[in-house]
Amino acid sequence: MPWDRNQMAARAAQELQDGWYVNLGIGIPTLVSNYIPEGMTVTLQSENGMLGMGPFPYEGEEDPDLINAGKQTITELPQTAYFDSATSFAMIRGGKIAMAILGGMEVSETGDLANWMVPGKLVKGMGGAMDLVAGVGRVVVVMDHTSKTGESKVLKECTLPLTGKGVVNRIITNLGVFDVVEGGLKIVECADGVTEAELRAATEATIVN
Repeated sequence: MPWDRNQMAARAAQELQDGWYVNLGIGIPTLVSNYIPEGMTVTLQSENGMLGMGPFPYEGEEDPDLINAGKQTITELPQTAYFDSATSFAMIRGGKIAMAILGGMEVSETGDLANWMVPGKLVKGMGGAMDLVAGVGRVVVVMDHTSKTGESKVLKECTLPLTGKGVVNRIITNLGVFDVVEGGLKIVECADGVTEAELRAATEATIVN
C-alpha cells in the first residue's frame, strides 16, 4: 500500500538533523512537526516571521494571532522569536536555514520544482517558495507520485511554471524516495508494499541505477 499523508510526513522527518533550522512548506510538510524524533532539537522557521514554532494547538486552545505561512493556527515555545518579514527572508536568502521541506505539483529528473501555480487558476502569490529553494542548504519535496487520473508527477520536464531549476535534492512521494543525481533520479527506497517495478512504472522521469 502507498504511504498516506502522515506516513509521508513521518518519512520526511527522518531527513531532520539535530540542531538544524528548518522551514516546513504548506500542505503535507506541516505534518512533519508531529514526527520530530524524540530527543532531537530542530527549530522550525515560518517565513511570516516566527522562529521556533510549536505544535498545532488542541481544539479550543487556538490563538488566531499565532499562524504559520499556510494560515494554520500553531503554538509558541518558550524560546520562540518573532520578527518582520524582511528579517525572515534575510535568514532564508542569507543561507541560515539548513533545509526546506516543501510540497510539490511536479518535479523533474533534473531537480526542477513546480509548486506555486496552475495556469488559469486564481493565485494570491508565490509565497516564499522561490526564495526558499534558492536560499536554503537542502530541499526535500513531499508530494503524491501521480495525479488523480494516474499520470506521473515525477517527470522528465515540468509542464507547470517553475519555482526553481535544479533545486531539489530528495523527493518523497507516497510510493517511495528518490535522490536527484547526475543523469536522473536514483531510488532510495520504496514505500511499504510497493515494489521497485511498480515505482518505476509510475515514474516518467529517468531512473538511474
